[in-house]
Amino acid sequence: MKTALRVTPLVISALVIAAHFFRSGNYGFVIFALLCPLLLTTRQRWAVVAVQALLGIAAIEWVRTAASIAHDRAAFGAPTARMFIILGAVALFTALSALPLRRVIAATSE
Repeated sequence: MKTALRVTPLVISALVIAAHFFRSGNYGFVIFALLCPLLLTTRQRWAVVAVQALLGIAAIEWVRTAASIAHDRAAFGAPTARMFIILGAVALFTALSALPLRRVIAATSE
C-alpha cells in the first residue's frame, strides 16, 4: 500500500506528460511516458534512478514549453503570468514526483 502511494505522483506525472506529447503528435513519446512507470516493476535500483532522471527531464520539458508559449504569447502582446504559474506548478509537481521514489530505492536494496 505504501509503495502504491509513493508511485501515484509518478503515474499522474506520466499521464500528464503523455497528454502533452499526444497533443503535439509525438506518439512515440506518449508510449514511452506511459511505459515509464512500469520500469519500477523490475524492483531494481537502476530502474528507480532511471525513472527519477526521466521525471527530471519531463520537468525540464515543462519549463521549455512554458518558455516557448511565453515567446509566442509575447509576440501577440498577450499576458503570460497565469501560464507561467500553471506550467511552473506542473513542472514542480513533476520534479517532486521523484522524491517519494527514494523510499522505493530503499525497499529494493533491502
